[in-house]
Amino acid sequence: MIRNFSDHAANERTFLAWVRTAIAVMAFGFLVERFDLFLETVAPSLSGSGRMLSPAGQKFGNFAGLTLIVVGTAMVALAMIRFVRNARDIDSDEPKPGAGSKLDLALASLLILLGLSMFLYLSHAVVPTI
Repeated sequence: MIRNFSDHAANERTFLAWVRTAIAVMAFGFLVERFDLFLETVAPSLSGSGRMLSPAGQKFGNFAGLTLIVVGTAMVALAMIRFVRNARDIDSDEPKPGAGSKLDLALASLLILLGLSMFLYLSHAVVPTI
């Protein structure tokens, strides 16, 4: 039997959950980056006025998508570092302090800001101005 097996199994499950979430964030980033092509096609018919996307809106969509891809990649790197560090700490006999959550909160805050920005971008791009 592996020493501290349940702790190692929990560490691995947490690592895999982080990786799965990071893959979803990167996939969403790719979708956002490519979504402006869809909006270019659909926006004129939805607005009824033949309105096109502004170049600034296209740049924002590209920037937001690429940022999400970078954030997803950073999440994988963070998950890998934490997995290795936690595995080492589980096997150690000396007590270790818990990992801080500042980076987790920073990543979550960044994702919230990107989500709100995408909402504003899409609402402005699809809904005609009144």
